[in-house]
Amino acid sequence: MKLMICMDDTDNLESKGTGWLVEAACREMTAMGWGSYSMISRHQLFVHPDIPYTSHNSSMVFTAKTDVAPEKYAEFLSAYLETHSAPGSDPGLCIVPEPETETCKALISFGLRAKKEVLTKSQAYTLAEKLGIHLSEHGGTGGGIIGALAGIGLRLQGNDGRFRGWYHLGQAGSVMTAGELRSYESIEDIRTPDNAPIEDARRIRISDQLKTICMNGRSTLLVHPADSDGIHAVLAKEELKRF
Repeated sequence: MKLMICMDDTDNLESKGTGWLVEAACREMTAMGWGSYSMISRHQLFVHPDIPYTSHNSSMVFTAKTDVAPEKYAEFLSAYLETHSAPGSDPGLCIVPEPETETCKALISFGLRAKKEVLTKSQAYTLAEKLGIHLSEHGGTGGGIIGALAGIGLRLQGNDGRFRGWYHLGQAGSVMTAGELRSYESIEDIRTPDNAPIEDARRIRISDQLKTICMNGRSTLLVHPADSDGIHAVLAKEELKRF
């Protein structure tokens, strides 16, 4: 069974971000033998004066391959959020078994709206109840349920967000082929920002830290079009902030 899980708004200005908490929860569940867990994706939501958030208003999503019932995940992660979330935070949790087409459409629509509209808890709960999926709040105002539900939709949409973590695969300025880079589990695809594929034989100049984004539902390394020597360069950290 595949589950999609999102947590949002677990931190405050003094604590580590939600990504750290999600990563720690995945380590604990792995140690419990509950299954295997995907890379964690970060999804940027609408930044607006009417929306309370800690620093960036982003949610964290991962998938689980597991034989453990969704109800057990809900019980464990609810307690985890209530124990480990930072004081003053407004944690939300959403858990969705691999959804059917119409559920996907509804979740994606909500996620895309959350990138440009001020949405409410009532709207989030109404949709979750209609779709029959787990959505719960675990402290504070519980406003994190909006981002938790939206994050699932954005991960399903497949072309939003950056994956957590930086990869150190060589010295800055080193040149590797696209095929060599694709041999790493964390890099599923390599493309230009306009979605043009990069063939395995193409040469890429890397930086000392590489980050992937979610494109076409895959962990994708973005590179610039080739220079006059036929070499592509990875996008810099600042250039990735728009994803």
